[in-house]
Amino acid sequence: MTSGTINDGDAASAGTWKLGDLTVNRLGFGAMRLAQSGEAFGADAIPSDRDRAVRVLRRAVELGVNHIDTAAFYFSPLRSANELINRALAPYAEDLVITTKVWPGRDPSGNWVWASPEQLRGQVEENLRQLGRDHLDVVNLRVPRGRATGSIAEHFGALAELREAGLVRHLGVSNVSPDQLAEARTIAPVVCVQNAYAVGAPPEDHEFVRACGEQGIAFVPFFAVAGPGRESGATGTQPEEILSVARAHGATPAQIRLAWTLQRGPHVLAIPGTGNPDHLVENVAAGALRLSEDEMRLLTRTG
Repeated sequence: MTSGTINDGDAASAGTWKLGDLTVNRLGFGAMRLAQSGEAFGADAIPSDRDRAVRVLRRAVELGVNHIDTAAFYFSPLRSANELINRALAPYAEDLVITTKVWPGRDPSGNWVWASPEQLRGQVEENLRQLGRDHLDVVNLRVPRGRATGSIAEHFGALAELREAGLVRHLGVSNVSPDQLAEARTIAPVVCVQNAYAVGAPPEDHEFVRACGEQGIAFVPFFAVAGPGRESGATGTQPEEILSVARAHGATPAQIRLAWTLQRGPHVLAIPGTGNPDHLVENVAAGALRLSEDEMRLLTRTG
């Protein structure tokens, strides 16, 4: 695939994986940027254009996307990612899988709050209400950055109870260490791990991705396109290794980052997010881009 064929992409070209009993195309969509224009969150965020966001979501589904990652805390003044998804896509297609996350939340001013185990049910119900669902397909327990070590059993156990109650179909974990994943798996089945991961990741992250595959667990990286830019998005400066591979394929740096991500293993999914219809088409088309073994090794060594 080259940039001359970016309008021919379909999410199915990246292949499929199962989240529990739910089959998804490995190229999905992240809703983080749907509710806002620009980088700011909370009270300072600029609300997105509602009609444009709705068009992007509907176009994503037309392009074969059947896995959407969202959260109740993805909102700006006047806009909510969950409610935009509801407006654009309800009644939902049977094969559409919506993944959300709990533990963090934001108050109306945008300040972060962290739920107690007893408060997780309220966060799950908030997602259900906004999305217009009677159950959630997959819920990730998003661990705070400051808890890179330590037990998550109390919070994950609370989610496992909600799964037993039928409010949640499958569980995942996010921002976790290998030890925390192992602990969660002693409590309930884990179908996915959602951690930051991109070109330039350290060796221990590559090892964690590989280990998830050996356990049959989907690895769903966030910031795969943004890389070190994280919430601010992709930076203007790209490593020369990415630029050289992009030139060789007539592709964009973002497409190369996504292609590298998907080729890290058949269990690796991608959830690039955008509010731009053109970027959406480019992101989906990256699922058909195949990098050579030499290119993969070059990018994996990039730091």
